[in-house]
Amino acid sequence: MAALSALSAQLKADDFTSIPIIDMTDAAHPDASRRHAVAMEIRAACLNQGFFYLKNHGVPKAVADAAFDQSKAFFGSGNEVKRSIDISKSDNFRGYMGVLMENNDPTNKGDYHEAFNLGLDPSLAPESMGTEGSGDSKMQHGANAWPQSQVWPGADEFKSTTLQYYSSILGLGQRLFPLIALALDLPESFFDDKIQHPAAIMRLLYYPEREVGADEKMPGIGAHTDFECFTILRQDDNGTVPALQVANRHGEWLDAKCIPDTFVVNIGDQLARWTNDIFVSTRHRVLPTVGRDRYSIPFFFGCDHDVVMDPIPTCVSEERPNKYEVMTAGDYVHMRLTDIYAAGVKGGPDANGSS
Repeated sequence: MAALSALSAQLKADDFTSIPIIDMTDAAHPDASRRHAVAMEIRAACLNQGFFYLKNHGVPKAVADAAFDQSKAFFGSGNEVKRSIDISKSDNFRGYMGVLMENNDPTNKGDYHEAFNLGLDPSLAPESMGTEGSGDSKMQHGANAWPQSQVWPGADEFKSTTLQYYSSILGLGQRLFPLIALALDLPESFFDDKIQHPAAIMRLLYYPEREVGADEKMPGIGAHTDFECFTILRQDDNGTVPALQVANRHGEWLDAKCIPDTFVVNIGDQLARWTNDIFVSTRHRVLPTVGRDRYSIPFFFGCDHDVVMDPIPTCVSEERPNKYEVMTAGDYVHMRLTDIYAAGVKGGPDANGSS
């Protein structure tokens, strides 16, 4: 723990002015030393920026492009389709959300985007990962809300393409956890039994084009931190206008520009808390999208809802005791999400803010 704590203090004293790009080519290499080298790059980013890009990640570009095409088709499908799966009809916060239905920064008027929320679909999961929750956690897995073909002829293609992308990112997240374990000086298998039925929430986000001088109190998304272990974000490749920004510890906002065929990964509050603030969860925001529409797809990967977040053993010591009340992962996320979404939405929250 001493080495992690000392390195953390050194990096945080230096602050950061850029976001590193990490190559995943050797992430699953048979040579343990090459896997470890990737993990050490992730460690440095998690201790300092809390953000990093991934390249050579194994997710086919065609799968991502198809998901964006279907996202654009859905948000352009019309109000009848969107109303048919409005989030107010969901018992677990799945489906469509309109503009200003959430507000990540209470000093603002609301977040100016539309969203479609989904989670682990029964068609992708064993029976134990279906719609029932586990233990006493307030968070539960729930059925997804999909548009029906009677309402929208493109519904079946939308569902199959979106789930193909979801499955690909689920796999990428599963490949990241062993590297995060190594980054924490833990066995690679440390998280294996903690992500058997993970909180894996994905959002399709649409930021409508705004005019110059758009109300700054209605940003794309207000300044916030995410709540799960980490977020895997795909930005659309039309990244000519600044949108996603990351705050360093001096309060300077840095652009997280779109780099084609990469993902942006950021640490969430759940993992920061679990590591006793050794890993950092960094504030970020989305500016109003002036001059063009913008699309993004964030994927929030957390551990099983019933996992008790006892402090990571390499992150506590007599000199650095645990700072936080121990609770289940699901109860923690439920606690953090309760105040974000618009009052009166049926069923309570089951998705993060996003990027």
